[in-house]
Amino acid sequence: MAELTTVARPYAKAAFEYANAEGKLELALWSNQLALAAAIVQDEAFARYLSRPSMTVAEQTAALFAACGGELSASVRNFLGLVAANKRLMALPAIADLYEDEKAKSEKTADVVVTSAFALSDEQQEALAKQLAVKLDRRINIRTEVDTALIGGIVVRTGDLVIDASVRGKLAKLSATLNT
Repeated sequence: MAELTTVARPYAKAAFEYANAEGKLELALWSNQLALAAAIVQDEAFARYLSRPSMTVAEQTAALFAACGGELSASVRNFLGLVAANKRLMALPAIADLYEDEKAKSEKTADVVVTSAFALSDEQQEALAKQLAVKLDRRINIRTEVDTALIGGIVVRTGDLVIDASVRGKLAKLSATLNT
């Protein structure tokens, strides 16, 4: 995965910088269109079709554009053509993910996954979102999950940041301390 991220990063950065220069509407447009292309390339049958040794870059590009069904703007088509010419179509999912990361940074938003031992009420989610917004200096989009194995507490994940305030996590730390 690290190698794929390394390959995808310059493409995602270039796509973001272009779309950002064009304005907010273009950012959303690129986001949707890159997600569409990434989803198509992730399809197992389509990926096998594209990776046939006999396919030329032009045929791969034409197949991708046909699969997208006319949903791509001219600028996104040019970008995808460049990605295909450099034989990086399979990196499209990583490019789309990194593009979304850049977009979120620029819009000062963060997608947060909160895993708790029990379902959180709307009030608890709202209070948690406010606290995280202050801590991260971003607008927070919360998604909650329930994992009864946590015993109690929560685990908060956003990007590379993980805050483990669960009973299971504290017990694991205590166990590790006692075993050393």
